[in-house]
Amino acid sequence: MPVSMISAALVAALVGYGSTIALVLAAAAAVGADAGQTASWVAAICFSKAIGSALLSTWKKVPVVLAWSTPGAALIAASTGIDIHQAVGAFVFAGALIALTAAIRPLNRAVNAIPTGVASGMLAGVLLPFSMAVARHAASEPALVLPLIAVFLIVRLVNPLMAVLATLIAGLAIAFGFAGVPLPSLDVDLMSLTFIRPDFDPAVLLGLGVPLYLVTMASQNLPGFAVMRANGYEPPVTEALGVTGLLSAFFALFGAHTVNMAAITAAICLGDDVHRDRNQRWKVGVIYALVWVTLGLSGPVIVPAILAMPPEIIAVVAGLALIPPLIGALVSAFDLPATRFAAAATFAVTASGVAAFGIGAAFWGLLAGLLVHLSDHLKPR
Repeated sequence: MPVSMISAALVAALVGYGSTIALVLAAAAAVGADAGQTASWVAAICFSKAIGSALLSTWKKVPVVLAWSTPGAALIAASTGIDIHQAVGAFVFAGALIALTAAIRPLNRAVNAIPTGVASGMLAGVLLPFSMAVARHAASEPALVLPLIAVFLIVRLVNPLMAVLATLIAGLAIAFGFAGVPLPSLDVDLMSLTFIRPDFDPAVLLGLGVPLYLVTMASQNLPGFAVMRANGYEPPVTEALGVTGLLSAFFALFGAHTVNMAAITAAICLGDDVHRDRNQRWKVGVIYALVWVTLGLSGPVIVPAILAMPPEIIAVVAGLALIPPLIGALVSAFDLPATRFAAAATFAVTASGVAAFGIGAAFWGLLAGLLVHLSDHLKPR
């Protein structure tokens, strides 16, 4: 086994984990998950990614790398008035929709018919408040936040992929070294998965489940397939959607939100520097899976340490991690002149955070954008 293959899998997993774990923990906090449920959430989603990556890579003999839905975690973290049981119901629903997309072609066509600008506008509206929070925390807690921003900017000049991971490490050092936060005690009970009863509330399924499904498909799976094609591999689209959908629905019962195709971290595992023989690169998916199993088992050490940090540090790390996907979403939203107005309507309504009838802003933003897009087609030519 080449060392390059092991290092690629290790770097991809650590970057994926370290850059957005704070956002996953923020999502768990937003829906009222307790310490055991939060640890179960992290462990379950790590195991889900491990199983899916190993299964698809060995089955199709191509390097398949899965990730958790970062925009999905941001969507959950931005939600209000939803408890953990309702959230789990929405996660199960979103996973089932992903699996059905693989099995039902009309559903696949319906999702693909949503204009890219509208879908990207919804995603940008979800992500914007997190990045804006960085400036607010910098003003209120400069001693904690400004060093983190400095680390992020400096490391980004050298290695953009490692910038957020370095910021998280700096945050831990500041919290436990300079801010005087006591180290948390290790609770071995957190190692076990915790079953969480789902509550299938129709308003939450519509307001969280459907947007979670759409952002996972549009901003994670489709770019993930594109990255594989760009590196000369034909992605197993149907199999990947089926496997990730079923895994997401099952592990949702232990708190995990959706898993999907990786894009940025996948690129680390697909290049010529991983293995000279492209037909052997599928093995990186197996090594990647082993790393994620290790990370899942390490949750009782990592998760309490991050949760013990001041909330400002967690919010800043999450906000900085979401700047690149925010840029991508804004560029995609306003790329095509024909859908710019609809994308702007989607973005404005979603970013406003408005909620009505118990349904969150992401759904209303999507609905507003689709209505504007349809009305644009009624204009006389």
